[in-house]
This record gives sequence, structure tokens and C-alpha cells, in this order.
Amino acid sequence: MVNLTRIYTRTGDAGTTRLSDNAEVPKTDWRVEAYGAVDETNATVAAALSHGGLPERIVEMLALIRNELFDVGADLSTPKHASPKWPPLRIEQASIDRLETWCDELNDQLPDLRSFILPGGAPGVAGLHVARTVCRRAERTAWRAVEEFGTEPSKEKGAGGVNLLAVTYLNRLSDLLFTMCRASAGPEGDVLWVPGTDREAPPKR
Repeated sequence: MVNLTRIYTRTGDAGTTRLSDNAEVPKTDWRVEAYGAVDETNATVAAALSHGGLPERIVEMLALIRNELFDVGADLSTPKHASPKWPPLRIEQASIDRLETWCDELNDQLPDLRSFILPGGAPGVAGLHVARTVCRRAERTAWRAVEEFGTEPSKEKGAGGVNLLAVTYLNRLSDLLFTMCRASAGPEGDVLWVPGTDREAPPKR
């Protein structure tokens, strides 16, 4: 249970913060960067929802995802320990499977894509495009944490690796957000990228 009695603590004024296992690390630690980017992803999803106009089914999906993104952040902030005092909150395969099922559900209703699509559309759709790009950045940042700390548990506080399922979750979520953009825009809503725009086509060889 989280119990917040005071918002400011002054403990981070020296440029450090604490992971969930109470290990003190710099605020530039890649794990801190990763769960911070996850928090940004959640905030951009909230902004997209605030515009309204998204399909009810997608709003329903996003309600669960917003809560689960806190689980992802908690996971990334908790280094893997060889013998933890209590079971840590971790992303499990079932959550990833659900994202894939939702992605298939929405994609089955859409026409095939023959080019990349340009971000845009109604405010809610454009907001989902922002969420998609921020989620991609969160995934890249999480991979930087994996590169630095690995994936293996450790007996030393703050030294354990990253749970790869948390990173996989971000990958699948960015795919789902892209599909949500298309589904929210409707079957005629895709604005396709035209390579080279108004340039003359190169001569055929």
C-alpha cells in the first residue's frame, strides 16, 4: 500500500533518488530514465483521452493500460534480486498476451497498409500518435538499462538486472497504440506517407 503524507521530501536535491529496493542512484540512471519515460507515456495517454471522441472499446482498453503502466514503472524501478524479502510487482506474460489479443481485435477491422501513415487526425487520434512515439522512446530507454545492468538477479541491493517482460510490454503497447490510432481514425482515416512528395520520380533503369 502506498501512503503519501508529503509530496516534497528534499531527498533528491543532490541529484540522486531511490529505486524500489531503496538503492540510492543518480537521477540519470537508465532505470530512472526508463520508468520516467513510462510515466510520460501514461500522461500522454491521459491527454489523448481528455480530448474525447475515441471509440468506447479503445477507451475501455486504455483504462486498464493506464493502471498497468504503473506496474511497468514499478517493475523497471525494482532490480532483480536473487532472494527478495517479498515478491516484487512484475509484468507477466499474460499482460503481453492481452495486448496482442487487443491488437489483433482492432487490426482485423482495418484495411491493409500499403505505406506508413502520417501522424494526425482528430485531437484524440493525434494524441494517441504522441503516446505511441513516447512509448517507443520508453522502450528504447529500457533497453539502455538492460545494456547497462543486464537481466540477471543479484544479491546486492541496486545491482540486479531488468525484467525483460517489462520491456516487451512497452514494445507491444506501442504496436497497440499505433493500431488504436488507425482504428480511431476510421477505415478512411489513414493519411499515407508519399515518399519524395512532389519530387520528380527517378528515371527507370
